[in-house]
Amino acid sequence: MNYRRIGVKLFRLSACLLPVLTVLFTIGFHSNELVIPWFHYGVFLTLFLSIIFLITGLILCWKGRKEKSKSRKISTILFTIFMCFYLCGSGIFLFLLYGPNQKFRSWLIPTAMTTMNHQYLATWFYNNREIQSVLDENQIIERDEDTDINLIEIGNIDFNNMIYKDEYEKELLTKDPNNDIYKIIKIEGDDYQGYLAAIYDPSKVKVATTKYLNDRGEYVTDMASHRNALLAINGGGFIDPNYSSNGGTPHGIVIQDGKMINNQEYHSTGGLIGFTYENKMILGKMNANEAIQKGVRDAVTFGPFLIVNGHRSFIKGNGGWGNAPRTAIGQRKDGIVLFLVIDGRKWKMPGADMVDLTDIMERYGAYNAANLDGGTSSVFVLPKQEAARYLSTEEQKNRCRKEYCYINDPIDGGGAHATRWVASSFIVE
Repeated sequence: MNYRRIGVKLFRLSACLLPVLTVLFTIGFHSNELVIPWFHYGVFLTLFLSIIFLITGLILCWKGRKEKSKSRKISTILFTIFMCFYLCGSGIFLFLLYGPNQKFRSWLIPTAMTTMNHQYLATWFYNNREIQSVLDENQIIERDEDTDINLIEIGNIDFNNMIYKDEYEKELLTKDPNNDIYKIIKIEGDDYQGYLAAIYDPSKVKVATTKYLNDRGEYVTDMASHRNALLAINGGGFIDPNYSSNGGTPHGIVIQDGKMINNQEYHSTGGLIGFTYENKMILGKMNANEAIQKGVRDAVTFGPFLIVNGHRSFIKGNGGWGNAPRTAIGQRKDGIVLFLVIDGRKWKMPGADMVDLTDIMERYGAYNAANLDGGTSSVFVLPKQEAARYLSTEEQKNRCRKEYCYINDPIDGGGAHATRWVASSFIVE
């Protein structure tokens, strides 16, 4: 009997099975979604048998150790190289998911759980207790106060005789010679890139909504086209019970040009994000009647609030939202409105977390700021002629609809470079 040949086959078979079985067995200890209980027991039994086969194979190889050939030496070398990569890959995978370092879990779980379609990336590998534990370690605690609009002083900027407090204020307040209404600034960080717009006249900031309200949403490019907007970003969130992303029904309160467009309860972080008839940004957890009494002319509902009355919200860890494409809006104490859109979902640029958003807004002087809908919704829209300053000819073909284009690079849940229908947007008219 050729003990070596039989032993090699047993050894290689069990060696190939052991890493994947160990991975599945470990996952089954943490979650029942990817590895269901009855399958977990089957994995355990197969793992136990594989260990027996491995030991048996080693014993048979030892018995037939004198049976060697050149071809077997080559196959052994190739198999050894394969197993090195295989074992390293399996080990790294388990170490990232369940190792002592919390950093990967703190990124994966909040990022997955704040998406519409990809929460399985967390629930496959972790149970509810583990998920909640990570979310508790990464959360944003908003300031328990509404904005005091009396602290905003609009129109007291002398652009010709400025003493800048830092380089960011100089960049913001040095107007584009070709555009007196707004200025666009390229934003870059270690994990993200995007655009920030400074709108010098806050009276030009309005809310636009889909004309198919409660039926389906629209692309922000179409909303901008309906209103002949100079600039637009996506706004609040929308109800999406079947994860169809049709964007038809907004979350919470939506006010457009002083008219109540939508009025639903909202049970999440943040609240109303809007502008009063005095063109001052207002953030608050208020109902529709309170919003009207406070003189709100345009508003959406979302969050969390990042900065209120010049004070940052308390952010623990990464804020509990992970890294993703983001949109945010803010207003400086001098009345200048800030639109921020950050790209993500790329290998080296996963996107921004709540800390990043707050840092950027604070860096450019936001006195009040809030997070808006993100992910695939995050878009920064300009008229085609203006967008040409930021896009190549090929990019214009892919990112333009009619006479408007989005100049950032949104990526949907499937990895395609595309945006989606939404219910509302902030525009500059």
